Amino acid sequence: MIWRVRRVLTGHDTDGKSTIIADGQAPNVKEMGASSGLAITELWETNSTPASNEGQNDAGNRAVRLEPPRNGTVFRIVEFPPDSQWQNRTDARKWAEAIDAGHVPDRSSSDPMMHKTNTVDYIIVLKGEIYAIVDKGETLLHAGDVFVQRGTNHSWSVRGSEPCIIGVVLVDAKPVGSRKPARPAPAKKKKKK
Repeated sequence: MIWRVRRVLTGHDTDGKSTIIADGQAPNVKEMGASSGLAITELWETNSTPASNEGQNDAGNRAVRLEPPRNGTVFRIVEFPPDSQWQNRTDARKWAEAIDAGHVPDRSSSDPMMHKTNTVDYIIVLKGEIYAIVDKGETLLHAGDVFVQRGTNHSWSVRGSEPCIIGVVLVDAKPVGSRKPARPAPAKKKKKK
């Protein structure tokens, strides 16, 4: 069963006073494959730096995709089931396609989760334990541990019998070794005369 998280959003009323604009279970949840247990709950997205706090739109209500927009961020919860529940299935590599990230997997790796994104990821383990795996090593993370992923090839493994829940903020970053932006800038809107 996918873990559900309460999400509370603030905003401003017409007088500019702070107010709660939403309070309830985060509605945008996507499971990667039927009954896999691998799931993403989208909480919020920004599409610029600095970010805008204007308006009442729900920036978490968007198509679930792995990476943030250029100059943006994504805040999400990811639930990883035990490896035995899903990684031996023939569709294990399809997780990336389900979130518009078919370009990130390391296809030379036997690990179906090995991938690299052009992001800095701030990750905190909320529940359970998970192995963070990189090309030359791995480390076991427990609830309360923090992992900062900096555009590296990485993977995840839950070797126990309980799922692991992590909170993640992905920040758009330049590719390692590049001076160019990770993704093309969005088209600018023409001003009306």
